[in-house]
Amino acid sequence: MAKKSAVERNNRVRKLAKQYEAKRERLKAVARDTERPVDERFAAQLKLAELPRNSSPTRIRNRCEVSGRPRGYYRKLKMSRIALRQLASHGLIPGMVKSSW
Repeated sequence: MAKKSAVERNNRVRKLAKQYEAKRERLKAVARDTERPVDERFAAQLKLAELPRNSSPTRIRNRCEVSGRPRGYYRKLKMSRIALRQLASHGLIPGMVKSSW
């Protein structure tokens, strides 16, 4: 099980990223638009830099929904390989059987 503080921090980052998503996209669009004057684009870039760091979606870490583990994460199932194996062994995931040969 991951540290509760790490899981909570990641949840705060997710919340902030969602909150600032629209504003961040607007500012990025202005900064990328080559038709606009240079000073306007630069001002948009400065405003973008003033946003909280944790509002950036690249700071979000994929974590297992069951254990909070950050490594060995399956996006489709939203869980780590260890939690997946454990739940599959107990027969809690429909259609998944342990292979043997």
